[in-house]
Order: sequence, then C-alpha cells, then structure tokens
Amino acid sequence: MITSFRFISYLEGISYLLILFVTMPLKYMFESPEPNKIIGMAHGVLFLLYIVFAIVVKTEKQWNTKTLAIVLLCSIIPFGTFWMDKKYLR
Repeated sequence: MITSFRFISYLEGISYLLILFVTMPLKYMFESPEPNKIIGMAHGVLFLLYIVFAIVVKTEKQWNTKTLAIVLLCSIIPFGTFWMDKKYLR
C-alpha cells in the first residue's frame, strides 16, 4: 500500500506543478484553456486518491492525527508531496 501511495503522491505532485506552471499560464496568457481542463481533471482524481491513500496508510504506519494532517497539507503546497515522501514514506 505504501508503494502505491508513493506513486500516487508523485503523480499528484507532478500534476499540481503542471497546473501551476504550465496550464494556468497557457490559459490566462495565451487563451488556451483546453490543457487546463485535461490536466485539471487528472489532478482532481489524483488528489482524491491521495487523500484516500493517506488515510489508509495512516493506519498501516500508525501515524497520529498531527502526522496525517501534515501529510494532507502537503498535497496543497507546491512540491509538498515530494518532501512528504522523503520525510514520512522512506
């Protein structure tokens, strides 16, 4: 389960960075919203999977509530999922 969570967190982090630094500039500076819709949908699914997997891994790794809150907070901070992987999953 931890390996799957690591994979999901990696993909979620990449999709978040793509939205922030690629598709949002395309949408607002070049009036091209299509990539944002596609990557945004993928990111939404990955974000939900991240939350579910974090809750499942909480019981497996016996995290306390504070650790779970930090792991969940990392999903909304750019580059947070990569830091979380090094800190809590390795």
